[in-house]
Amino acid sequence: MRSSPVRRHPEGPRFHQQAEGSGAGRTIDVMRARSLAPPGENGSARDDAIEEFPLRLPIRSPSAYNPAANKIFYEATHLPIGTAFHERTFPLCHSLNYREWSGYYTVSVYEVHHEHEYNAIRNAAALIDISPLYKYLITGKDATRLVNRVITRDINKVKVGQVIYCCWCDEEGKVIDDGTISRLEENVYRWTAADPSLRWFRQNGLNMDVRIDDISEKIAALALQGPTSAKLLKAVAQADIANLKYFRVTRGKIAGVPVDISRTGYTGDLGYEIWIPAGDAVKVWDALTQNGRQFDLHAAGMLALDVARTEAGLLLIEVDYTSSKKALIPQQKYSPYELGFGKMVHLEKENFIGKRALEKDAENGVPRQFVGVQVDWTDVEQLYERYGLTPAAPAQASRVAVPLYSGDKQVGKATTTSWSPILKKMIALASVETEYSKLGTTLQMEITIEAIRLKTNVKVTAMPFFNPPRKTASKV
Repeated sequence: MRSSPVRRHPEGPRFHQQAEGSGAGRTIDVMRARSLAPPGENGSARDDAIEEFPLRLPIRSPSAYNPAANKIFYEATHLPIGTAFHERTFPLCHSLNYREWSGYYTVSVYEVHHEHEYNAIRNAAALIDISPLYKYLITGKDATRLVNRVITRDINKVKVGQVIYCCWCDEEGKVIDDGTISRLEENVYRWTAADPSLRWFRQNGLNMDVRIDDISEKIAALALQGPTSAKLLKAVAQADIANLKYFRVTRGKIAGVPVDISRTGYTGDLGYEIWIPAGDAVKVWDALTQNGRQFDLHAAGMLALDVARTEAGLLLIEVDYTSSKKALIPQQKYSPYELGFGKMVHLEKENFIGKRALEKDAENGVPRQFVGVQVDWTDVEQLYERYGLTPAAPAQASRVAVPLYSGDKQVGKATTTSWSPILKKMIALASVETEYSKLGTTLQMEITIEAIRLKTNVKVTAMPFFNPPRKTASKV
């Protein structure tokens, strides 16, 4: 069942403060409310000073507002809620295995196991609901100037109809987030982000002739990924799919609905992302699924996507690195040069946020590098054999950080570890000290067997682990 739609605040809150008699929309959570509430006799916040309402409150008359009132009223949104495709994905989700993504219900796996969904990504076509991504529309005379000020890449090199992958940093040159930017027109950009970024963009757009709109709820999005995805799109879309190059975007229609189609994705395979007006999302889903049977189309969830993106060597924020805005200690902050984003830093362009710090990083080097590592499975089998056991390939990607060693010295950590079904290897994304980042370097990864901590050999390997020619092929 689909929840009734509610407004999601651009910075991702769960509650909106509504002072008695006002329609104020400043965001606040329950714990913050308790800290604001008048204290009781023992100094703690009084429970009777807070009233939480399960649904939207009617806006009270300004004349009823009493600044001396002891109560704070709330407009509480029931989160998570379903995406624009929820009425289609819910009946398909036999596992009832969901997770929360930016305030939305997101399917982890449709069946009991994600094997079929992963195989669809690599051998047929998979349909993935990526609507929870934060999406922003940047327009106005100074749109290009704003984008160039925020990101490390030079947007002036990007043509209309082109998409780029980029990151943006704070003043210290530490990565805040990464995402894609599509140049739809000369001064019109669609910008996607993993974390809410509206405030940061607007702060840096002060005194510019630019408009920044959060279109996250207005635009639904689907990732259509896999070897047969192009054939399916050719059959269903009124768009020039045959000539759509890698990291390019075009406009067209599906089921009569105007859509943008970009040849992008998070699987490292041939694939597309479809950007759809939220009100017509179901029409597009139905057209794709009805025509997709002959192309062996399957809906896929986050577990399958996690394995695919690991094979592709693609990083995930708050898993493989921490946003500098959320870092608690300096070690949790990363320079782009420490995440393999060096090619996305264009120091020759005009001034941008973090440029001076990044110039120093480029000159002096950085202490860490992001690498791929391959686990010696024979070594793992021998370790298990000591205890009379046989290892089993992990069922899903692990997002738990695992120490990496060179001898007795810890030199880094594996951030995402996964068994690759297509490569038949155990692989991991890892952050290691620069001197241990050379290809072919042998390290040791911590492994636990029967609650006993052991070490198994791993080797630093080039990424991406899986990179099929069809991903970037000119003919599809």
